[in-house]
Amino acid sequence: MRMATRILGGVFVLTAMAAVDSARAVETQPASAPAPADDRTVGGMFFYAADYGELLSGPNDAVAVWWCDATRKVSRKRMPPVEHGTAIQLEAAGNEFEAAQIVVQPRNPLAGLTAKASELVGPGGARMPADRVTLLRVAYVPISVPTDERGLADWWPDPLPPLDASIDAPAGENQPLWLLVHVPKNAPPGDYQGKVTLNAGGWSAEVPVKLHVWDFALPDRPGTQSGFGLNVGAIARYHGLKTEQDKRTVFAKYMQSFADHRISPYNPVPFDPIGFKFEPKASPPRCDVDFSKFDPAMAEAIGKYHIASFMLHVPGMGGGTFHDRVAGQIADFKAGTPEYEAMLSSMLGQIQEHLQAKGWLDLAYTYWFDEPEEKDYPFVREGMERLKKYAPHLRRLLTEQPAKELLDVVDLWCPVSGDFEPVIAAERMAKGEQFWWYLCCGPRSPFCTLFIDHPATSLRVWLWQTWQRRIRGILIWEATYWTSPTAFPDSLQNPYEDAMSYRTGYGQQPGTKAYWGNGDGRFLYPPLAAARGSEHPVLDGPVSSLRWELLREGVEDVDYLHLLKSAVAAARPDIDAGLLAQAKDLLTVPPEITRSMTDWTFDSRPIYEHRRKVAAMIERLTP
Repeated sequence: MRMATRILGGVFVLTAMAAVDSARAVETQPASAPAPADDRTVGGMFFYAADYGELLSGPNDAVAVWWCDATRKVSRKRMPPVEHGTAIQLEAAGNEFEAAQIVVQPRNPLAGLTAKASELVGPGGARMPADRVTLLRVAYVPISVPTDERGLADWWPDPLPPLDASIDAPAGENQPLWLLVHVPKNAPPGDYQGKVTLNAGGWSAEVPVKLHVWDFALPDRPGTQSGFGLNVGAIARYHGLKTEQDKRTVFAKYMQSFADHRISPYNPVPFDPIGFKFEPKASPPRCDVDFSKFDPAMAEAIGKYHIASFMLHVPGMGGGTFHDRVAGQIADFKAGTPEYEAMLSSMLGQIQEHLQAKGWLDLAYTYWFDEPEEKDYPFVREGMERLKKYAPHLRRLLTEQPAKELLDVVDLWCPVSGDFEPVIAAERMAKGEQFWWYLCCGPRSPFCTLFIDHPATSLRVWLWQTWQRRIRGILIWEATYWTSPTAFPDSLQNPYEDAMSYRTGYGQQPGTKAYWGNGDGRFLYPPLAAARGSEHPVLDGPVSSLRWELLREGVEDVDYLHLLKSAVAAARPDIDAGLLAQAKDLLTVPPEITRSMTDWTFDSRPIYEHRRKVAAMIERLTP
């Protein structure tokens, strides 16, 4: 599949977008009528399913209160569950975020609903303060054009705006609230209890919360590397930011969201790039490289935001896509001339040496050409050979599956997930090459995808498939693709009112609305005050999404598996052989989670069950 966002020299460039009126309320545009609850299409079987969750209120209460795990997309009209429970049940390691959903369904309209979380009290009186518990509102976006046969026209849950004011819950409809607990890294292990208090007019309810904290903590830096687009220009346009200070302030809040979700952007230091001064008339021609701004900014990105990787811009490399390309050039000298080669060699040599001295070389990668076709292979090979010659230890990423014309010059392959070939990948891995893979406007059903109108398990299972295939990292072209300058040439799309991601560029006429899929390239939302762009600076951080949260769940699941693998490798000699064999078996992803790339669970229960077994085994093997 091809991403219709142009890449020049590894930098995503989007056409400028004009700001328009300030935000309107969420959910103002009607969707097509929903399918009946007994819909037996693939989409209906998971979106209208009512075989999960536990009822926490009485069967005859005026307001039904129930809960379910986070890995669900609760349709507005499904009935409350039949099974009864006594409390929300959560399990988490230290330094982990864990979520569940509290669902309110009133018989009559419920006005002014608020929710407040208490502290969590644990073993020996240990206390987890209430500010470690966040409550968000699950908002719905209208899907009028389903992404594919797995989607449905209906209201779908995705944005998670702050629950910082009272809301109204319509009669006979589900209104989920997102309960998110951030467990401190040093939290004593054991069982914690607390509650969430709901109030609306003369009605109130207390929802008990139980949290089991495992006796281990997740590392600050995730075991899965990643590269996600984070468009500084789009953020500035929607937020109405004019000054560099405002742009830096807001960008830091987006970086915190990335850090909290264990994801790395392509470029974590857009305001503090490496400086390059080319000297073509020097003898020999050279490049003076200045790291004075870059170094402290990158040190903060690594130390504070725990990035696991970053894309390195290499000026002069040229670049392009399957659609068009730009040849390499430095100053007035084209690729292949002695002056060009000398300056490129000088620049790359200094970059590699500096990153190696800082201990950052394993985090860096180049990404200068995107999704080549066979006609592009000679051009790509020539550029990759230059990189390998002048900076042999700097990773060279290419969004393509291994092709014989490109072998031995690419060392970080990143095919779209549907094109991943296990046998070929194993051969390249044996030679020391690495693999990432990516999602964009494809693949589609029946693969795991990133679309709003697909199962909640999709992105989480994708990470289990990543572990299963020994893939080191994940890539998604953009996280803030809120508007298409082709589809909306004179305005800004409101992503809360229009869930579709529209195509951009590639010769399409302005005003053309061609579909990529619902939510493609959109994991974060602008603040509600900036939903349609703002005339004045909006300094709030981004609004999360259900899919952004579940992506983190998948990354955390893989971190559990990394911890277990390390525990097995470091097991004491006196560990029972049978126990060790059980631990090794747990490192194999069970078929109940994913049997193949296209056969995987829509039900979250197998994921939680295996995760629990992995956690218990880590405790048994770790002193």
